[in-house]
Amino acid sequence: MFRVDISKIVYFEADGNYTKFVMCNGLEGVVCTNLTQMKNILSERLGETAGMFARIGKSYIINLRYVFQIAILRQRLVLSDGVSFTYQLALSKDALRGLRELYIHSFSQKTDHP
Repeated sequence: MFRVDISKIVYFEADGNYTKFVMCNGLEGVVCTNLTQMKNILSERLGETAGMFARIGKSYIINLRYVFQIAILRQRLVLSDGVSFTYQLALSKDALRGLRELYIHSFSQKTDHP
């Protein structure tokens, strides 16, 4: 059992039938559920707040608040708070393009409505 502030989780990573999570303070944990089930749990338990997390590719759910750089050509996603931690994830170009489109779409919706 883990007791954590969900907003401090930087990302979840698939590990077979388990899911590893990494927190901004460097702590890690493993839970006995796969990544698809974890996404469903987040949606059920967090409601609208679950929008802070996005499934990226087959292996990750990331906290969108920590996206620092999307480097499509280098196939890297950099997650950071800009001060105390930085994590680099290797992702496919398609997964990174999808994430970029999510940001573009999200930004355009915010600027369309005052």
